[in-house]
Amino acid sequence: MKYIKLRDLEVSPIELGAMGMSHGYTGAGSDEAESIRTLHRALELGVTFIDSS
Repeated sequence: MKYIKLRDLEVSPIELGAMGMSHGYTGAGSDEAESIRTLHRALELGVTFIDSS
């Protein structure tokens, strides 16, 4: 995967939006094990940009 420069950071052009894994949404974040598997898989694929806001 090619990476892009954001100021001093070099990140993947594809990000993982993790807000849906939080309890901020009704019913979301209820399967912690699945969220962890998703994070691990994204890292295996080279994703380095994880948006948790």
